[in-house]
Amino acid sequence: MLSTQGEDTAWVTVDFVAPHPSGDDWIGIFSPSNFNASTCPGSHGSGPGPVICSAPIKYQFANYSSDYGNSGKGTLKFQLINQRQDFSFALFTGGLSNPKLIAVSNAIAFANPKAPVYPRLAQGKSWNEMTVTWTSGYDISEAYPFVEWGMKGRPAVRTAAGTITFDRESICGEPARSVGWRDPGFIHTAFLTDLWPNKEYYYKIGHMLPDGNVTWGKFSSFRAPPYPGQKSLQRVVIFGDMGKAERDGSNEYSNYQPGSLNTTDTLIKDLDNIDIMFHIGDISYANGYISQWDQFTQQVEAITSRVPYMIASGNHERDWPNSGSFFNGTDSGGECGVLAETMYYTPTENRANYWYSTDYGMFRFCIADSEHDWREGTEQYKFIENCFATVDRKNQPWLIFIAHRVLGYSSGYFYGIDGAFAEPTSRQSLQKLWQKYRVDMAFYGHVHNYERTCPVYEEQCMSSEKSHYSGTMNGTIHVVVGGGGSHLSNFTTEVPAWSIYREMDYGFVKLTAFNYTSLLYEYKRSSDGKVYDSFTVHREYKDVLACVKDSCPPTIPAT
Repeated sequence: MLSTQGEDTAWVTVDFVAPHPSGDDWIGIFSPSNFNASTCPGSHGSGPGPVICSAPIKYQFANYSSDYGNSGKGTLKFQLINQRQDFSFALFTGGLSNPKLIAVSNAIAFANPKAPVYPRLAQGKSWNEMTVTWTSGYDISEAYPFVEWGMKGRPAVRTAAGTITFDRESICGEPARSVGWRDPGFIHTAFLTDLWPNKEYYYKIGHMLPDGNVTWGKFSSFRAPPYPGQKSLQRVVIFGDMGKAERDGSNEYSNYQPGSLNTTDTLIKDLDNIDIMFHIGDISYANGYISQWDQFTQQVEAITSRVPYMIASGNHERDWPNSGSFFNGTDSGGECGVLAETMYYTPTENRANYWYSTDYGMFRFCIADSEHDWREGTEQYKFIENCFATVDRKNQPWLIFIAHRVLGYSSGYFYGIDGAFAEPTSRQSLQKLWQKYRVDMAFYGHVHNYERTCPVYEEQCMSSEKSHYSGTMNGTIHVVVGGGGSHLSNFTTEVPAWSIYREMDYGFVKLTAFNYTSLLYEYKRSSDGKVYDSFTVHREYKDVLACVKDSCPPTIPAT
């Protein structure tokens, strides 16, 4: 029995002996503990991993234990997280491509496998609403999900939560529907409404059992958002393509996010100086191995339980042939958006169309779904224009556009080789909107590096300034911030004239709005949290309204 004091993680030491040790022997963690050790070649998609019909949650090679090759005896440590079912450890020989089972451990389980875990905050559809989403093993018929919450110093209230889940038939293909399938449990979301701006609130997730007893999750707190236009210190972090990694050094399927823990830990250290966070696509890189969504939500829990964690849809969440995605790749591993749309709340009008807007004080964020058509005349194009057009720039001067794929500018190698430096036709469709509505900055992931442009329009720099912008900018600054954790991407050899700063490293961007006229932009590396690129913006309301090329109506009405 693990974690009898209610913890949702536990370290387990595994001792093992093999009569004929080999360098390709390995130990996997399986959950549920009763698993199918037969091989299923061809069902696991791309990337290395054991070709077993029941995919292990993670695995380590036996020779990670130093003397295993000589003695046949070894000891390894694994970190387990509460994932609603019991676990077993299994020793295999034959490597990953031809695994043969040698031995299986006894089953172990958390004291309460169904306990509520991994709370994640997100802004609701109105500025004064916060949503709390979490995972448990309790169906609504077994226990009543709720959040107990209140303003600090005031009595607590309880708000009921809705419950959703999905089955194999809800997703699109392998490995998600076959070897990567694992019961996702139940996902609960409660809506905390009528919040006072910038006030501290405490909360605790729970489930009331039929006998009246309550199973509680962890206690946490958050600061309510400022109202739209409220002048206060507002700090925003933006990054993409983070994924997850194992603190015990284990391997996973799609195991290529070496910078993930650095980014996570650096953000946690600075969390008291962050108000809202945007993870702009390629969230967990589960790629159809459903247990890895639990791994990811646990990894970022220290963040998501404290500040709103807003996500965008990327190719590794959505893309699957003939599923309605704009691109027909297989990067989602058969998930086709179902996992991301279920595990995380976003204030979309339709969860299948993952675009939305959200206000945070002096900021307006317009989040596009690059895995659906954005071209002129589409439903999404109309949403984007409406998001830009309806913001009051006098009170919300900082207008930010976000998408996963690069719809603006990138000199990443795979965008540069064909000379487009972005998704085909994307700039032609959207640049008239960025220019017309004076979009300050556009952020993208997808390319695993960092790059910042000048204020640019039609591939031309509209300012020679690089560090201190003032007055009318006459163009949008485009930023690729896809170095959240996944393997890094190369740049083109030639540096385009519009590219001011580019770096092949892991990091994130932080925006700090001090008031209606002053903003600080910082790019920080995940390795040390230090600033490696920055600029300031200082301007007045009249500078946002100034009339420049292609952004004025064809006629000016008389006054």
